[in-house]
Amino acid sequence: MNQTTLTMQTRRQFTKSLLGVAASAVATDALWSPGISLLSADPGATQTYDLLITGGTVIDPGANLRTALDVAIKDGKVVRLSPNIAPGMARKVLSVPGKLVTPGLIDLHVHVFDGVTEAGVNADRYCIARGVTTAVDAGSAGFPSIAGLRKYVIDTSATRLYALLDIGALGTVVSVKDAMKNLEWVDPQMTAKAAIANKPAVIGIKVRLSKDIAGTEDMEGLKRAREAAEASQLPMMLHIGDTNSPLPAILRLVRPGDIITHCYTPRPNGIVDQNGRILSEVLEARQRGVLFDVAHGAFHFGFDLTEKCLQQAFLPDSISTDLAGRSVNGPTFDLTTTISKFLLLGLTLEQALERVTSKPAHALNFGMELGTLNVGAVADISILELREGSFEFVDSLGSKRMGRQELFGTAAIRDGKLYELAKSS
Repeated sequence: MNQTTLTMQTRRQFTKSLLGVAASAVATDALWSPGISLLSADPGATQTYDLLITGGTVIDPGANLRTALDVAIKDGKVVRLSPNIAPGMARKVLSVPGKLVTPGLIDLHVHVFDGVTEAGVNADRYCIARGVTTAVDAGSAGFPSIAGLRKYVIDTSATRLYALLDIGALGTVVSVKDAMKNLEWVDPQMTAKAAIANKPAVIGIKVRLSKDIAGTEDMEGLKRAREAAEASQLPMMLHIGDTNSPLPAILRLVRPGDIITHCYTPRPNGIVDQNGRILSEVLEARQRGVLFDVAHGAFHFGFDLTEKCLQQAFLPDSISTDLAGRSVNGPTFDLTTTISKFLLLGLTLEQALERVTSKPAHALNFGMELGTLNVGAVADISILELREGSFEFVDSLGSKRMGRQELFGTAAIRDGKLYELAKSS
């Protein structure tokens, strides 16, 4: 594989080029990525498949699969995995020698209410154009604005999008700060009603508990979020870190299947005690089925604390970005960069990819089989390149570490349709 050195300066240049070229991802018959090609078959021949992906290494962590296989797609579904499928059987052939072929990457925590909220970024520019086929907006909209998020973003994006409905009516439309301190804006009945009305796009309830958002009302806000979640029969996602209440008190109200996001936050009242040990209440919560999500973002991921947690065998259930306007140009950048930080910290490639494919696919109800390359599953596929070299990574505290590997997206397929990725140079 190519030897590459990528510093923060060159990464910023890379991001700038993405902004200039990939305003949105579009279906394509032309690929820029070096080393891969898209070929059309003889129009007079009879083809069994719509698209055939050849020459790559298939990694499907949920199926414990890592081997050289071709993947055949028909009518938006995976219909065959086998070595050496004849190219003439497909209408189009995507040749990806040296690349990784994985289930479509899933990012459980983004903010994509583009043009409405300050934090919102363009989903297609930062998700499918970076190799992510499915993403979940984590509370950009409350009950007054969720229909707009669905109509103008979820329903119109090439990226497969879902939403967590914020228990605070304002979501992030005005700002995040102080959004839950006025409990008149925290209405569980209206939230549940809006969640039900906007299913299947809405797949959970989001609650932010930090002091700058909830003040001293974090426990009351959490109780109302749980009420809305139970009324709408949906899980909750809880934003932790710098809460007024200690985490053990918060965890007592968390149900199996609920998700703790920003799980490695270096801010106070996180998952470790003052000696860096995982709290017993956190271990008990995991034991009863509570899930833990990374959500890197601008403020919630520190190398040192994350490393201590991993050394105690406390791995995340899902790796996500918390992509927003303040983090897409660093330190987060995108999901593949975030995955790469966990490779630096010692996760195997299979462990890391599992947390962006099969595990998040089971964390929430997407209404379809995602996160897998099983025959019959939706043909959501990411084509990735694992580069070897020297790469600089930065956490939310500004701490820098050098890694030997970085993962990059080179192509993305959603519902069997191939999407163009932004050119990096």
